[in-house]
Amino acid sequence: MDLATIIGFIVGCTCFAFGIMGHAGPSNFKLFWSMEALLIVFGGSLAAIFIAFPLEHVINSATVVSKTLFTKRTDPYKLVGTLVSMAEKARREGLLALEEDAQQITDTFFKTALQLVVDGTEPDVVRSIMEIDLAFLEDRHSTGKRVWDQLGAFCPAMGMCGTLIGLIVMLSNFNDPAAIGPGMSLALVTTFFGAFLANLFYIPLAGKLELRTKEESLAKQLIVEGILAIQHGENPKIVEQRLLSFLSPSIRKRFATQTAPVEA
Repeated sequence: MDLATIIGFIVGCTCFAFGIMGHAGPSNFKLFWSMEALLIVFGGSLAAIFIAFPLEHVINSATVVSKTLFTKRTDPYKLVGTLVSMAEKARREGLLALEEDAQQITDTFFKTALQLVVDGTEPDVVRSIMEIDLAFLEDRHSTGKRVWDQLGAFCPAMGMCGTLIGLIVMLSNFNDPAAIGPGMSLALVTTFFGAFLANLFYIPLAGKLELRTKEESLAKQLIVEGILAIQHGENPKIVEQRLLSFLSPSIRKRFATQTAPVEA
């Protein structure tokens, strides 16, 4: 799992826990638990998501986030090193020599692009196929992000609904002092649940998904440009400079001081 996400969840929950305990100790936790509030906020926001999006989009959003958090990220430094190494091999032995490399690559996008080049597909066709693949990947991730953004918006709204329910319960029993406490508790706890889930889970996950989408898109753009440069027979040094133009100055400095490792 993504280390930063784990750290964020642990630190956030720990801070909330210490804030809740305060000076009264662990007994304060029971004041912040309400099954009714959880049903209103979590169940209500989930129901709203199923109303707002088709079922396949909701399922896809969970899959996208799972891949975002648990799939190993592509290191652009190593990726450029791999493409430059392939450019050197193709320059020495020809494009057909890369067929063995294509069989060993586990990344489906990379493997498809390289195999198209090895098979002699026209450069314009290769670019068109791979850019369509990339566009639909970004569209799927964008839809997944919208689902999590909406969850982040629905949770506080459902919390307000719970607050209104609690106030109605409280005011309907205003003559009974014993009923005022439970009603007010439900009113405040649902607001807390809505703000907590939205701001510590749903909205940050949507932001992380957007960042990972940009990183994955960059890696795939590097692959397309690198593969097409290899197909054109460009000098490996030119291939390297072309690909480094996509990357940050810090990564370019690493190339200036050391040779990038090869990663399939």
